[in-house]
Amino acid sequence: MYGNSDQMTLSRARQEASTVFLAKVFNWMAMGLGITGIVAYLTAESGLAMSIVASPLFLILVLAELGMVFFLSARIDKIQAGTASGLFIGYSILNGITLSVIFLAYTRSSIAATFFITAGMFGAMAVYGLVTKRDLSGFGSFLFMGLIGILIASVVNIFLHSSSLYWAITYIGVFIFTGLAAYDVQKIKNIGEQGIMAEGEASIRKGSIMGALTLYLDFINLFLMLLRIFGGRRD
Repeated sequence: MYGNSDQMTLSRARQEASTVFLAKVFNWMAMGLGITGIVAYLTAESGLAMSIVASPLFLILVLAELGMVFFLSARIDKIQAGTASGLFIGYSILNGITLSVIFLAYTRSSIAATFFITAGMFGAMAVYGLVTKRDLSGFGSFLFMGLIGILIASVVNIFLHSSSLYWAITYIGVFIFTGLAAYDVQKIKNIGEQGIMAEGEASIRKGSIMGALTLYLDFINLFLMLLRIFGGRRD
């Protein structure tokens, strides 16, 4: 009985630690999405979006975003928690600037509607990732291979300009990023249960930022794929 009691206490402690960690991750994710949305809207409203997309600055910003993601992923264990926070916020701002161009192509009402559709789909899959007893790690490997595939196909289609390939990438992308939402949430939940909360405040902050960045990217990419389907084009 004593052993069972200890196991129950340990299990409860892991669940509580995972809940706290997940809350931090989702808070950072929500903040990042909020910053991106506000910056995108203000950039579009100011008229800067048109100037940016028509200049080499757009490509520079995209490359800077990629560099920040790779740097964070590779150096998260070595940089300070404050640096990681600043990079995440900076990335959210840069992404808001580059995403402002969607206001040039789609109506504001369809962007808003697609955002809520994305939130609903993402939320449903996040809940599934939290509650399912099924190990999604094998599914995650399959999704990652699919992600590499659509990235390669997207680059190829820059030269082919194939409408059929464009829509194939879009619908496959929706499947992949929806699945990644469940997989990544389960992975983050497991990280919380495995004791990251005992590693100190700095490690918790950096871990929650990396988790938030992963979910943020899942959400943004799912949103962009769905916007291709549901977005109403501007006249």
